[in-house]
Amino acid sequence: MDSPRWLPLESNPEVCTPSFVSCLGMKPSWQFGDVYGLDPELLSLVPRPVCAVLLLFPVTEKYEAFKQEEEERLKGQGHGVSPDVYFIKQTIGNACGTIGLIHAVANNQAHLQFEADSPLKKFLEQTAKMTPEERATFLEKDESIRVTHESSAQEGQTEAPSLDEKVNLHFIAFVNVGGQLYELDGRKPFPVVHGKTTEDTLLEDAVEVCKVFMARDPQEVRFTIIALSKDSF
Repeated sequence: MDSPRWLPLESNPEVCTPSFVSCLGMKPSWQFGDVYGLDPELLSLVPRPVCAVLLLFPVTEKYEAFKQEEEERLKGQGHGVSPDVYFIKQTIGNACGTIGLIHAVANNQAHLQFEADSPLKKFLEQTAKMTPEERATFLEKDESIRVTHESSAQEGQTEAPSLDEKVNLHFIAFVNVGGQLYELDGRKPFPVVHGKTTEDTLLEDAVEVCKVFMARDPQEVRFTIIALSKDSF
């Protein structure tokens, strides 16, 4: 049976917050906003604290080759992931934006606030004890998240591609869990640990990893970084 496909979410903070996360019942005390550049001066413009970073990047042949090599290497040496990390596999086509948002929110529930009837909070509570694969199957059946995703995808600044159009851009999330920087990518079999981080340095530490993605494909310009920050942009 073919896996379900959703319309792809645009990398646009206006899509991420009012149209998507708040519709799912997250209160607006934290906001998604663009990171306009990677040098210290531009990073200093991002409101603090930052509790998650999303990266949108092109899936190229170079990246796919690296992903395969990384997976084999980490399987061989162990990947040391904390059981406190919330991770969900991606089984729905074009759902990486939603998976990235879920990863950002799920691993920061101590910081974030939700409405009493929040569908997102309900999803996180219902899937808290599940495996990443079980969470993926549960998301396939979650109508409230799917409907909100589809309406947000159609509100983007550019015309949304069709369901069947191949989109070679992919969202991943970076979060701090237990003082470790985790890369959470639903296409990968497990979270990737990138070393130590803190609440104060999460943005800078995540950006260093983003720079590696960019250096891998220097001819590419289709990279976007979004931060989940305490203050409104």
